[in-house]
Amino acid sequence: MSKRILYWLQNDLRLHDNAIFSKLALQQCALDVVFVINPNWFKNTNYQQKQYGENKYAFLMQSLYELQQVLIARGQTLHVLEGEPVNVLKQRIKEQYIDEVVYSEQFGVYEQREINLLKAHCPEIQFTSTLQDTLYQQNELPFNLNDLPKSFTPFKKKVEAVNVPITLSHITTELLPKPITLCAKNPIELPKAINTSMHGGLTSAQKHCEQYFSGELPSTYKITRNALDGFDNTTKFSPWLAFGCISAKQIYNAVEQYEHTYTANDSTYWIKFELLWREYFKWHALNVQSSLFSFKGQKQTKPLTTFMPNRFAAWCQGTTPYPLVNAIMKELNATGFITNRSRQIVASCLVNELGLDWRYGAAYFEQQLIDHDVAANWGNWQYIAGVGVDPRGGRHFNIQKQTAQFDPNGTYTNKWQGNQHSAAQLDHLNEVDWPV
Repeated sequence: MSKRILYWLQNDLRLHDNAIFSKLALQQCALDVVFVINPNWFKNTNYQQKQYGENKYAFLMQSLYELQQVLIARGQTLHVLEGEPVNVLKQRIKEQYIDEVVYSEQFGVYEQREINLLKAHCPEIQFTSTLQDTLYQQNELPFNLNDLPKSFTPFKKKVEAVNVPITLSHITTELLPKPITLCAKNPIELPKAINTSMHGGLTSAQKHCEQYFSGELPSTYKITRNALDGFDNTTKFSPWLAFGCISAKQIYNAVEQYEHTYTANDSTYWIKFELLWREYFKWHALNVQSSLFSFKGQKQTKPLTTFMPNRFAAWCQGTTPYPLVNAIMKELNATGFITNRSRQIVASCLVNELGLDWRYGAAYFEQQLIDHDVAANWGNWQYIAGVGVDPRGGRHFNIQKQTAQFDPNGTYTNKWQGNQHSAAQLDHLNEVDWPV
């Protein structure tokens, strides 16, 4: 009797450069490919936000649909189940007589706890993990994880100095192992489109990668990357990276191939530079664990903030006194995506102008962004708030200066109606609000 293996998919929704599928393709086994939709994703967290907003969930379903179609062509089946993951998988392991569970290692502390809880419930089952969400394996880093540099620049210098080769894994057979259960109980129908130019899925990711590196865009990236608008001004790889529709290694290799074939300059290097920032935040999240979500982060003292619900609501809805901030938040709410520059501007506004708890902003981004990545999102918010890995102790982006530099004619602000509520008073207090 052949071994029965369950592959628990999470943020690895691809076939190419997926080391788990590559290994499974060479095995004589029966395979159950499973993704679990957790109903808790759609319930409010401690910060009154959900883990999945409408656009983010639509991008996920598009990604699952494209993976489903590719797996069918390879003789396999994707089973999308709903429920609390540990309970769902524990039952699935029992019903399908599973011998081994394979999965991608996770960098988020809550995801790690979920995996460990499933292991505790199934002590007789073999669990095999593969790290495939980073450029490097942990043993390839030129330092122990406990000695991870406290900021990005020394990390970058040490990693670049050792110059570890970045290689991809490949599937060498047309068909995957036979499915344990041939027919999916609830196959995914073609999901609806969302209000963005990006479509979820491994096929869409590969198409975008090929298009992006087929022209001059990589050679001008550093010049255009700070623009607030314009699809071609930034790489737009982050949503597909977040769900694992494409890997960081694939993009890194595509840059190097572009440099070999066309040109290598500051802009092509800067794409790899941004991938190293992503890498740093991954290892930082693994190193600091739950303090990634702590109010004071890695610092000894807490930020001086208050919490005024009306201010937070105005920020979320794009009804603050700051037109550029309003425009950015309205684009985020409508499309699920804003540029890195835009994220820095509105995060700085929440922390500095509005004086609010940075964790509420991070939670709102987690809900709204189609490219939410736990390490990058929460790490960047700590960076802005001055409780993370910024050696300068936080960042304050002057909104007037940012407006003059990146939207001097008001084109972006007008496009997203940022002026619509900018005359409104931020705080509404009168005598009836005070105690007698």
